[in-house]
Amino acid sequence: MTWTNLARTAGESVKYLGSEAAKRSLARDPYWPKWDSPWWHMQLLSELGEAKLIPLETAKALAASIRATWKPFFPKTKAEVPPGQDAYRIIACHCALGTAMQLLSACGLDVDAEVPFGRKFLLDSQLPDGGLNCETEAYETSRKSSMVSTVPALEAILYCTKRPFTPEEEAFLDRGARYLIAHKLFRTTKGGIIKSEWLEPCFPRFYDYDVLRGLSFLSHLGSQRPIQWREHCGEALDIVGEWASREFKTTRALPTVNSLVHEGGAWKRGKAAEFPLLKFARGGDGAREALSREWRQVTCAGRC
Repeated sequence: MTWTNLARTAGESVKYLGSEAAKRSLARDPYWPKWDSPWWHMQLLSELGEAKLIPLETAKALAASIRATWKPFFPKTKAEVPPGQDAYRIIACHCALGTAMQLLSACGLDVDAEVPFGRKFLLDSQLPDGGLNCETEAYETSRKSSMVSTVPALEAILYCTKRPFTPEEEAFLDRGARYLIAHKLFRTTKGGIIKSEWLEPCFPRFYDYDVLRGLSFLSHLGSQRPIQWREHCGEALDIVGEWASREFKTTRALPTVNSLVHEGGAWKRGKAAEFPLLKFARGGDGAREALSREWRQVTCAGRC
């Protein structure tokens, strides 16, 4: 894949985002269907460093759809789940909300004005171990966090706060960092590997996790707050350094999932589809450039 092809295909996504079809899709739902609703086009452009190409009115339409569709809280018990409604559509996962907040911020929008419930939603969802979890059961029984749910939420507070942090936000970030460090970014508390695929950098990530994403968060936080992370994350640094020596020639695929699709005036389960920019960017020049840029920021943090 060449950057010329990438630019041409990105143009197709930008054109779609300005279309009536994109507006209709966002009017129905901010997120579904995977992987080809406006949400995914915008997220990929942002991960490629091209959020400036996203039409501002489309970014605002996404925020409006979030406000209209998602409940402003995460249910911590099954009793809090609104009865008779599709939980997959009306309840935001922490990973989705955190990712959306970063996207809107990258588009130049005031996240707290556009998604006024977002910050409290995340801050109120932190578990005792310092992380978050998109499964209600974690708040009722296990009290164990998920790395996938945690990192986008931490990123949202870190990257979308354009003023000094409040004490609550500082505590949220510090507890989250301790959670990541305690797990060395990919290990269980007993030392086992949580998921072997996290050791391979992936692109685009959307809401997914890899050790480079964890390192990136810690390095950014460490440039602002006195946290000790390098000495605890040497294994993760070595793993990503090995991938960097191979120019991030990653083959990690998007998770295989079913989607919610809108057909005949109703939502139903269907096959997740891809769009041209996603096919072009995944594993090609765009992936290597984005991952290499992120790795340089990690290795330079606090030293350059």
